[in-house]
Amino acid sequence: MKIADRVEAVPPSGIRRFFELAEEVDDIISLGVGEPDFSAPWAARDAAITSLEQGKTSYTANRGKRELRELIGETMEDNYDLSYDPDEQILVTAGASEALDLAFRTVIEPGDKVAVAQPCYVSYSPGVTFAGGEVCPVRTRREDEFKLTYEMLDESGAADAEALVYCYPNNPTGATMTRDELQEVATFAREHDLTVLSDEIYAGLSYEDEHTSIATLPGMRERTIVFNGFSKEYAMTGLRLGYALGPTEAITAMNRIHQYTMLSAPTTAQYAAIEALESSDDVVAEMRTQYNRRRKLVLSRFEEMGLDCFRAKGAFYAFPACPWDDGHEFAEALLEETKVAVVPGAVFGEGGEGHLRVSYATGMEDLKEALDRIEQFIE
Repeated sequence: MKIADRVEAVPPSGIRRFFELAEEVDDIISLGVGEPDFSAPWAARDAAITSLEQGKTSYTANRGKRELRELIGETMEDNYDLSYDPDEQILVTAGASEALDLAFRTVIEPGDKVAVAQPCYVSYSPGVTFAGGEVCPVRTRREDEFKLTYEMLDESGAADAEALVYCYPNNPTGATMTRDELQEVATFAREHDLTVLSDEIYAGLSYEDEHTSIATLPGMRERTIVFNGFSKEYAMTGLRLGYALGPTEAITAMNRIHQYTMLSAPTTAQYAAIEALESSDDVVAEMRTQYNRRRKLVLSRFEEMGLDCFRAKGAFYAFPACPWDDGHEFAEALLEETKVAVVPGAVFGEGGEGHLRVSYATGMEDLKEALDRIEQFIE
């Protein structure tokens, strides 16, 4: 059977390959999975159960339940100063990943160049390729705390791109960008007429600075699609619910693809999300507090070990320098000898080489034990 060249050109996920190795080891402590160790808020779970008991298992509107879109709009405006019409400019999807895929297929013509800020979530570059685009890597640097700058965009050739995709707070680095820092990116996007795809799935997990969306900067709302969801902040990964916010023409076009492929996001998850937005602020705040405690522990322990690691300020990842030349060899040896799983930074693209992604989305006791084992292994 013939397989399309653009699919054959994409290698298997480096993360998944490493997780397969980890699955062969009993009793591991995983600092590799980008998934909260918390359960979804009980009120959200209860709402999901009640919706099933009441037989609410039909399709919803393609764009998602209107009540949910209204709540998303209110939440984004209250928290991040993002104002969107729930009828025309908000689309509920099967996870933020589906929203990104829809956006790639909406804005990319075959052969278009797309600037991808790296290191990055492993799905961005394949998503561009599957949509027929050409990836233009924009390598962020440790010395810049993995932030995008006008200079690095210019040096990478992003001026010739049609679009720019990035994620802040960042997976895998934990980097964030302030409003002033985003001004440089916005200036570049306006000067070179770039569409910006801003993945803000970790917006609610910012610990030292208030999260700013580039869409709130002058001249950016009309050229930006913002992505968010319930997987990280609300610990609802398995319920697969995300959303996109953007100009009417972009969201309408994305919905055109969505209604022929996914039809609508999972109904049960939408009922859970409505309740999460209405009643779970305290639960989410407590999860954020626990992540921040773990972040401080991980950063301080890496400093004691002598591992260079910039001060990650968001998401639930640290990105220390690897003490060995080969991150894959280090991660595999660490797993084999200590039963601690981390992910080599190279799987996240350019700029990831020589680093490790360490997730602190795990219980405090396991986290302390894993850090002790890493320290002993390094020594």
